Amino acid sequence: MTFALWLGLILGAYLLGSVPFGLVLCRLSGQPDPRLGGSGNIGATNVTRLAGKTVGAATLLLDVAKGAAPVYLAAAWLPDWQYASVGLAAFLGHCYPIYLGFKGGKGVATAMGIYLALSWPSLLGALALFVAAAWRTGHVSLGSLLACGSAPLWFLAWGEPWPEVVLAALMAALVVWKHRENIARLRAGTESRLGSS
Repeated sequence: MTFALWLGLILGAYLLGSVPFGLVLCRLSGQPDPRLGGSGNIGATNVTRLAGKTVGAATLLLDVAKGAAPVYLAAAWLPDWQYASVGLAAFLGHCYPIYLGFKGGKGVATAMGIYLALSWPSLLGALALFVAAAWRTGHVSLGSLLACGSAPLWFLAWGEPWPEVVLAALMAALVVWKHRENIARLRAGTESRLGSS
């Protein structure tokens, strides 16, 4: 029974994670497809750039929720390594959504939702780095990289179970991979800043 529940939650988490809320909200509000403008990303930063702060904020909240909800549910029924794998499924769904031909977002907001469900003190530490870096440099991408990259260290610092630490490390590695073009632009000094079009 537990094994069937685990598999069901993994599948459900992946399918929920795959929902491209940025694209859905843009269509519902009559805004352009975020894949066709700006950075071409379906996440909250690009949606805000193209469709405004309200649609961008809604995208952010829903992308966070689709990471948090499956993990909260799984943690009530499953041991730590199994609910951590449910979180990974939700994260992979956002990054590689079945509904969009496996071409998805960069995973930062969904990762934040998973951090919230697993260790809110670790989330606060990651968010503090994000805010400091984004505010100081104007680069959301740099803040995102530092926040997710530091997450495994925050999980270790708070003594979280090792499956959660491993999950945070795997997500950090994939966030870096998904930001490889941003990293190249940061190094070249051509990365967009907050408020730029």
